[in-house]
Amino acid sequence: MRLLRSSAIVGLFTSASRVLGLVREMLLAAALGAGATTDVFLTAFQFPNLFRRIFAEGAFNSAFVPLYAGKLEGDGPSEAQIFARQVLSLLFTCMLIFVILAQIAMPWLMYLLGPGFVEDPQTFELAVLLTQITMPYLLMMSLSAMLSGILNSHGKFAAAAAAPVLLNLTLIGIMLFSGAGGEEMALYLSVGITVSGVMQTAWLWFSARQLGVRLGLRLPKLTPDTRRLIVLGVPGAVAAGVTQINILVTSSIATLEEGARSWLYYADRLYQFPLGVVGIAMGVVLLPTLSGRLRSGDVTGAANVMNRGLEVSMALTLPAAAALAVIPHFIVTALYQNGAFTADAAEKVSMAVIAFAAGLPAFVLIKVLSPGFFARQDTMTPMRYAAISVAVNLVLGLALFFGPLNFLGLAIATTVAGWVNAILLAITLHKRGLLQPDARLLSRFPRIVGAVLLMSAFLAVAARYTDWLTAHTFGLPLIALVLVCGAGAAVFGIAAMLTGALRISELRDALKRP
Repeated sequence: MRLLRSSAIVGLFTSASRVLGLVREMLLAAALGAGATTDVFLTAFQFPNLFRRIFAEGAFNSAFVPLYAGKLEGDGPSEAQIFARQVLSLLFTCMLIFVILAQIAMPWLMYLLGPGFVEDPQTFELAVLLTQITMPYLLMMSLSAMLSGILNSHGKFAAAAAAPVLLNLTLIGIMLFSGAGGEEMALYLSVGITVSGVMQTAWLWFSARQLGVRLGLRLPKLTPDTRRLIVLGVPGAVAAGVTQINILVTSSIATLEEGARSWLYYADRLYQFPLGVVGIAMGVVLLPTLSGRLRSGDVTGAANVMNRGLEVSMALTLPAAAALAVIPHFIVTALYQNGAFTADAAEKVSMAVIAFAAGLPAFVLIKVLSPGFFARQDTMTPMRYAAISVAVNLVLGLALFFGPLNFLGLAIATTVAGWVNAILLAITLHKRGLLQPDARLLSRFPRIVGAVLLMSAFLAVAARYTDWLTAHTFGLPLIALVLVCGAGAAVFGIAAMLTGALRISELRDALKRP
């Protein structure tokens, strides 16, 4: 119940961020559509944003949280703060150097990030400029990740989960009030990304001080503790960020087809919503919980936590994946088709949504299973599996992209790579005794699947009447979409309750204070 309650806190603020992010994408689609300028801006945004997701959404915490929590519980708050200051100084210095070097080398890096921009000098120069502007966001997100790890270690999840809201509010404000368009809008948005990074870091710094944590920069030193962090953190970052690395590879290839980068991005944003609400929230909460159980030698308790994490995450993920697979065109047209976003672009995005929907459960499983390794300070095993996944994504993506599937092949490759990674993680955890499905999980999972199938049938029928619904809801497809999805969620909830996949008493207990 504590796991579900803590996950709900993270999920609530993550949901707020994702809802605002969806509003941001709707405004972006209307303002820029899906073309060359959008491709350039998304490339400039994705490179630093990749590191935000790798650091802030679990990877940095996979190494830092167990070490910081160990100091906090074993040596006391003062020693934990000394360790935090050492890490802050080293992290700030390394990331500052990396950002400066990346900005200097950006004209050459762009050959890897956006090979499709090379043929047009003006587009190439714009891509280089915008990416240089957004690079400081990487530095700010690295610091924010560390501050989030400190707050999470103290059981304070809300402030860290709420920080990304500032990014979306900043970009939404720019699109609503700037009055710009085209390349000028892309320039304003790039500046807004960096400004929002400063705001997020300041917010988390203040939250840590409110908690009594006093941090400051010192001359960076490689102490035994910081060396241990590096040994754990580098492979952990690769492992936890594998989905984002796969997307970066896919996006770079997609720049070779005009518009494909944008089509995949808009589709990616749709499945990122449930991934953030469920997978990332569950992973953030599972790590300190599993670490505590394993430090106390309670392997049985840790296995129980893992089972409940799988149960809750699949109960929330499978309905979302089903909705994306069954009514993708309705979702895309209701959210994006407006202004510069054409019907042809909506069709292309819908195709990618179906491919990504098949991989959504795998992407969530990666987030849920990875803490089982990180809690034991094993980051090498997930990194090896991540490397295999990236190789599968690259080889399969290139084969399908230059075949008859074009951009759709890239989405399919990302999904296949996700399942390869999730299966390898699950098999290894099972062999180590941490993933042992209990009677409750084995009993409830088929019931969850049954409830999802009923919901899918309802959505398939409802999709036939979307035009009628739109006409009778003030002509607004977004209202019709909310009604259909709300009714679909109700069908799933009722079916889940009737079959015993979910129980009201458990939800009620989860809302009670411990």
